[in-house]
Amino acid sequence: MTDRSEADYLRSYDIKRYDTPLASVDNVIFAIRESWLSVLLVKRADFPYKGHWSIPGGFIDLKGDASLEDCALRTLRAKTGIDSPYLEQWGTVGNATRDPRGWSMTCVYFALIPWVEPIQPKAGSEQVAWVPVDSLPEGMAFDHADLIQLALTRLRAKATYSILPVHLLHNPFTLTEFQRANEIVLGRPLEKKSFRRRLLAADVLNEVGERREGMGRPAALYQIKAGCEGFMFGG
Repeated sequence: MTDRSEADYLRSYDIKRYDTPLASVDNVIFAIRESWLSVLLVKRADFPYKGHWSIPGGFIDLKGDASLEDCALRTLRAKTGIDSPYLEQWGTVGNATRDPRGWSMTCVYFALIPWVEPIQPKAGSEQVAWVPVDSLPEGMAFDHADLIQLALTRLRAKATYSILPVHLLHNPFTLTEFQRANEIVLGRPLEKKSFRRRLLAADVLNEVGERREGMGRPAALYQIKAGCEGFMFGG
């Protein structure tokens, strides 16, 4: 009698042998609207939490999603029509109380996009709106208000040592616009000279050879150099 092989074991294994939780991916999508850091919310069209605001997300499609990031991108497009230029996995949350349907876990991503006009409702949502992060509606679905705050904390922390807020800007941009984006994310002013000195010393920008007219001297326009999108400053 031959020993049982790994392949034999896998062929006979019952994936439903153990209880499995509800598994989803949720997206916290940030943009700057005027002078406010805002998050994209959708109003749920179905139970549970019908009529409550939530962040866009959905269950993992075991046949169609090759990875968690695939699920994040698919649900982001389906619910909002957005293709995000920056998407980062923040972490995973799971417990027996966050979803009234049962034990649930979700992988949370945060996305950064330049602000666009309000998006037409997509599948599973009645309404889509940008809402300032400090004015979230009460009674949000599930634990989504907490997920937004956790993603915001991560974003603000990374903004102190990286150029992450650049993904909130339309290209090309001025140095003043880039500084203002950082200030909006961090929630505090930055000293102009030190900000520009640190940024220009990093050599991550290309001047595009254009100028933007304003009240004062025309401002130079920049974009991030290819390959520098995730640049982090040294200590």
